[in-house]
Amino acid sequence: MPLKEKLIQKIKETQGEIKSLVKEYGSKVISEATVEQAYGGMRGIKCMVWETSLLDPMEGIRFRGYSIPEVREKLPKVKGGEEPLPEGIFWLLLTGELPTKKDVKEITKDWQSRSEVPNDTWKILKLLPRDMHPMTQFSIGIMSLQPYSIFVKKYNEGVSKAEFWDSTYEDVMNLLAKLPAIAGYIYRKTYKDGKRIRPKKNLDWGANFAHMMGIDELEYYELMRLYLVLHCDHEGGNVSAHTTHLVGSALSDPYYSLAAGMNGLAGPLHGLANQEVLRWIQGFLEKVGGKIPSSEELSKALWDTLNSGQVIPGYGHAVLRKTDPRYTAQREFALKHMPNDDLFKLVSLIYEVAPDILMKHGKAKNPWPNVDAHSGVLQWYYGVKEYDFYTVMFGVSRAMGVLAQLIWDRALGLPIERPKSITTEWIKQNVINK
Repeated sequence: MPLKEKLIQKIKETQGEIKSLVKEYGSKVISEATVEQAYGGMRGIKCMVWETSLLDPMEGIRFRGYSIPEVREKLPKVKGGEEPLPEGIFWLLLTGELPTKKDVKEITKDWQSRSEVPNDTWKILKLLPRDMHPMTQFSIGIMSLQPYSIFVKKYNEGVSKAEFWDSTYEDVMNLLAKLPAIAGYIYRKTYKDGKRIRPKKNLDWGANFAHMMGIDELEYYELMRLYLVLHCDHEGGNVSAHTTHLVGSALSDPYYSLAAGMNGLAGPLHGLANQEVLRWIQGFLEKVGGKIPSSEELSKALWDTLNSGQVIPGYGHAVLRKTDPRYTAQREFALKHMPNDDLFKLVSLIYEVAPDILMKHGKAKNPWPNVDAHSGVLQWYYGVKEYDFYTVMFGVSRAMGVLAQLIWDRALGLPIERPKSITTEWIKQNVINK
């Protein structure tokens, strides 16, 4: 069954289910907010519906109920490949069902048919300064496609609210189809010879992204597929996801919504973390003369870092309380393809030493590594050494999750998001002095 027909079926089923849930359990309390949460970024307050994934503190992210090991095992792969195809994770995010190989091939074909980027976008990107940050270029590239929004056209024609999801779906498919080409050109323009590489019809979405960056190695194709799957979604509370959802709740089209989310992803506390980890690891390796340190030397360096008031980059997570399964998946890839790489050896040694130190230090709620502790090292090994581009790659991946959810936002008729804010004076009067 084609993706859109499957989605229509799922929308009808889910609409009925939610209507029943709200009718029967609408008054049930699912969360309470504390003063600490109000000042602490609303962390942990359950007040948002996000269908595509759920983050468990002990198991990590689950995509529609499937863990990362299950996704790597069950999603379709290219012939002879071992990593899942991103087209498969998109099908899963959107429908909640595992796709067949035929389903995945149809998405690849569909995205290829929509992948032609308008000349206006190429002209705009070409005019941008070469030293402009790649994430700024990426956001501008997304926004340059906004005049082609089908959702805006249908909305202006007065289409029924019940049909908002349909034109959103068309925008999302068009946008996802074009993102690898835009990102690939930004990489070539900023760091290489500036020549745009056209996609190949025989390559899947992830492999074509690598190809358009100028990297035609089968191993890197596999890494790109893994990278795009692992970073695609992380429930709705993170900045890029929440921002896309928030802007979309005002019925802004997918181009406005995704660009806003990508601007959030560009922040140092979100999408820039992987490059900061790599920079820290390389700086440490340089300090010890380029050799892999002993456990004792590393232990001293980590204690020095913590005692100086700094954190160990790549360790800790707002929700997770175990090793991030995304880290584990990347570690398994590295053990197979690059076991003798010095940076990987250092990452492995930090994994052996850091958790115990962090537990003794006592301030970290989670002493285990997250996804960012590993991803930059993998990219560096395959020649992608331009730190500032890593977040663009992250953005191409994250677009799948946030845009799949945006379709569901429209299908379920979720309203504009508008929480109630309070002041410090209100807290003093109603909490402290009550």
